[in-house]
Amino acid sequence: MIEIRRDWIAAALALSAIGWWYSPLSPRAPYFPAVAPGDAPRCPPPPLVAAGAEPLQTAVPDGLAPFRLEPGTLTPLAGFSLDARVLSRRDYRSDRLADFAPTDLAVGWGRLSEDAVLARMSFRQEVRFLSYYWPERPPLPMQEIGRSTANLHIIPADAAVAQALKRARTGERVRVDGWLVRIDARDGWQAISSLSRDDQGAGACEIVYACAIASR
Repeated sequence: MIEIRRDWIAAALALSAIGWWYSPLSPRAPYFPAVAPGDAPRCPPPPLVAAGAEPLQTAVPDGLAPFRLEPGTLTPLAGFSLDARVLSRRDYRSDRLADFAPTDLAVGWGRLSEDAVLARMSFRQEVRFLSYYWPERPPLPMQEIGRSTANLHIIPADAAVAQALKRARTGERVRVDGWLVRIDARDGWQAISSLSRDDQGAGACEIVYACAIASR
């Protein structure tokens, strides 16, 4: 009887440890420093894109300081505002970037957001890359497909943004407003956002410190 109880205790401790690791208190979860009443927003929004327009990238205003989080510092490189269709999403737990960005959203805009086009394509996200496929021939010119899609590594600025990110689903339209950033982790590891919608391959993904996310 004693041995059974010990087994139960060990199992309960193991489950508790797993739950803590994936809870909001875990070091793997995004860290949201407290903001005192009356303080300026920790993540002030950039200029906003018009609904249905191509993503808007803008200059960083003078005086916008780096964003300091528990695992490292985010240096803003450009403002970024996007209104697009969610093509796919994937959550990550175990890679280096997961300390900052727990979720990637693959998004498309322009004709890459139309039902007739998406019905002829499929999308897959693996190891922080986005791949797309079609059964016979591409439904749009390859150049247009490449410059009308993006794989966003999203760093939520606060708990409300994190919850909105969790709710974003494939097929919905999503609005993301924030900053393209360079990550400098405390141990010296670094990652830099793409600043172009035309690039492909390694380094082509956008790293977004998201001030706001809204799905519809």
